[in-house]
Amino acid sequence: MSVMSETTELSSMSTPWTYQVNPDNAHPEHPRPQLTRPNWRTLNGLWDYVGQDENGAVHRGERILVPYPPESRLSRIGRRDERMWYHRTFDVPPEWRVGRVLLHFGAVDQTATVWVNHQPLARHEGGYTAFTVDITDVLRPDAEQEVLVRADDEGNRGTFAVGKQANRPGGILYTGCSGIWQTVWLEAVPAVHVTELDMEPDLHGFDLVAHVAGAHGKVAVSVEVSAAGGEQVASARGNPGERLRLDVPDPLLWSPDHPHLYDVTVRVVGDDGAVLDEVASYTALRTVRVDTEGDGPRRVLLNDRPVFLNAPLDQGYWPDGIYTAPTDEALRFDLERIKALGFNSVRKHVKVEPMRWYHWADKLGLLVWQDMPSLPVVLDNPPGPQQPPVVVARERFETELRAMLHQLRNVPSIVVWVVFNEGWGEYDTARITEEVKATDPGRLVVAASGVNCCHSHPDSGAGDVYDDHTYVGPGRPELAATDPRAIVDGEFGGVGLVVEGHLWPGEPMAYEMVSDRDRLTERYVELSTELEALARDRLSGAVYTQITDVENEVNGLLTYDRRVVKVAVPVVAERNRAVIAAGSRT
Repeated sequence: MSVMSETTELSSMSTPWTYQVNPDNAHPEHPRPQLTRPNWRTLNGLWDYVGQDENGAVHRGERILVPYPPESRLSRIGRRDERMWYHRTFDVPPEWRVGRVLLHFGAVDQTATVWVNHQPLARHEGGYTAFTVDITDVLRPDAEQEVLVRADDEGNRGTFAVGKQANRPGGILYTGCSGIWQTVWLEAVPAVHVTELDMEPDLHGFDLVAHVAGAHGKVAVSVEVSAAGGEQVASARGNPGERLRLDVPDPLLWSPDHPHLYDVTVRVVGDDGAVLDEVASYTALRTVRVDTEGDGPRRVLLNDRPVFLNAPLDQGYWPDGIYTAPTDEALRFDLERIKALGFNSVRKHVKVEPMRWYHWADKLGLLVWQDMPSLPVVLDNPPGPQQPPVVVARERFETELRAMLHQLRNVPSIVVWVVFNEGWGEYDTARITEEVKATDPGRLVVAASGVNCCHSHPDSGAGDVYDDHTYVGPGRPELAATDPRAIVDGEFGGVGLVVEGHLWPGEPMAYEMVSDRDRLTERYVELSTELEALARDRLSGAVYTQITDVENEVNGLLTYDRRVVKVAVPVVAERNRAVIAAGSRT
């Protein structure tokens, strides 16, 4: 049965994938591509649902399609609730009983409390990171199992990171996302099993640490690395928790033009040689840093060669799923269009995506700027720094920032962390930036994107990259010759075009409006030509706002429903490649 049969009263805007979604195929793919086992099953689908809205009204007897948030059309609810109860039953195969059974949540906004078979097992805070519950000890021996999840979400009235979510959307703030919005799934693991992998690449190979649970006797970790054709190219053996070195002969480096990936198989081996656990993963060989030698503007180096990071802003919103893409194909579609338009990079703006989004960035070859979702901001306040967030908000922000860094640490395509954006919730900028850099010295860090505008604090001097915003731009930021940071224009563009029949309800807005597709293409060429000169002269990167329209913002290169490309693709792609070439010269 199509989901649409129960949602016709909601917004009529659909994407090419809206009508493909039904309770039997809601995101069926493995949600964690860098740590997979064969024994898993999704719990996506229809759940019993009770929601309480901000006025206290309780809505009972509904069914929600997980993993789509209740605000979305695809969820079958189409309403914002502040307290949500999710319930469903499930079976555990008998063969799973020999080890441990784990219940995974990709993300639940903002707090989640989990019961299994009426036993309280976990509470998690923060709407952007995954968590896992070991449910083995509360499973019923020969009966159906039950899971109950309570989610609470105050939206941007609260003290959690929210990014662009708003209880009252409008302008550059959009519809909120509450409750479960990423895949829920079960996994069977042996009693002795790998819990995490840490992989740190360089240009010759990578270091790997395998963390193992349940190892009470003597066990070893065995690692095999294979190239794309299946040929084994490296191996190592050691102890759980030990740093193992995998040197790869004739290494194939990862880049946007050649996104080579290496498959990694990790086994836990008992004293008798028996394989106790086996997981599949992948990695890539690449480095990123700022060239601080010599005179002139500092350049970003990918694999020790200059690279200009040419990106669109990608906010990860969908008219049918809000925060949740309708399908995995839709996730891939956006990144493929970014590549087709000639970009080599993408800025994921104040949102953390499901792991499959990063998987596609790894495979397709896009350099990712990853923002930390911002704390709530009052945009109507006068420009300049706002009052610092309250203590609990700061604690929650830093906890979730650390969790994001940890969750995404193995993603090869991520090359930049962005801590703050335009001063939204900004505080202790230098300290937090230095902590991010200490946690992950192998990536670049932007302390404050748009440090020149809005509610930003004065430039702290921290981080690897100085980031200006200029609309329509592009900007011409300058730094002292002695400043060791690279310079980027972290946002520019924002030129809008209204495409009738592809609009979200409300008043369209953009930083500048044009009349038709030809003029938007011309305007892009004009801005890109200016950017090319800046790339040759001083800039190491730039972010064009934006890849798609988002709700009432109509400054995308595609419409919000992804049905219309608003520019001439060959022309824009040629210009983007010219900019990259100008800024990547040696």
